[in-house]
Amino acid sequence: MTLYEPFLEGARELLTRRLELSPYPIAEGFERKEAVVRGETVVTTSTAWFSPKLRQIRAAHVQGGSALQVLNFVISPRLEYDLPFFGADLVTLPGGHLIALDMQPLFRDDPAYQAKYTEPILPLFEAHRAHLEWGGDFPEEARPFFSPAFLWTRPKETGLVETRVFAAFVDYLNAYLDFVERAEPVTHPEGLAAVERAQLRYLHYRAEKDPARGMFRRFYGPEWTEEYIHGFLFDLERRREAAHP
Repeated sequence: MTLYEPFLEGARELLTRRLELSPYPIAEGFERKEAVVRGETVVTTSTAWFSPKLRQIRAAHVQGGSALQVLNFVISPRLEYDLPFFGADLVTLPGGHLIALDMQPLFRDDPAYQAKYTEPILPLFEAHRAHLEWGGDFPEEARPFFSPAFLWTRPKETGLVETRVFAAFVDYLNAYLDFVERAEPVTHPEGLAAVERAQLRYLHYRAEKDPARGMFRRFYGPEWTEEYIHGFLFDLERRREAAHP
């Protein structure tokens, strides 16, 4: 079993237990993609679901031997809910591990929103931060898209990923599903418009700045990569365009 398979299987089990899941459509050519790089087979698999309150729950899992393991796991709420995004970037490269875990807020500068979605998980953040050293600076332009409970770390030991990071991943996902359980739809037109703008802003940023773009281009070529990023990983813009031509 590869490093991040237990994370994906743990998420699948948790989601199945707590949500009413349906398969999310994945375009042909995205469910599995292989390439041989320097004699090593690199396999990228995609999994996705949706639920009554969540528009897309999706995972991109890259397996390329001991020096390359990636799991990008993102949950996008439906547009009638003000829920944050759930985001987990779990990356192992020859230089080490990079872990980013957060519930990305739609309205970071709104104190009421932070009181609703960030303050309840700060004790969880503090508990895990005690065992996972802060990962250092990250791009200034990315800061508006992360919450004060952003868990960002670069563990030196794989054992920490298998234990402490796994525990944090499960705890954050459980806490997120608690928010989902309690979520009530936004009904005011201005509120709905604000949620849509915030979601599009976040997903547009993620699509344009996706750090995996270079890796995917090397493995699978630029055409497949751009279609994968815009047509699956961060597909809201495409889907809105298709619904409102």
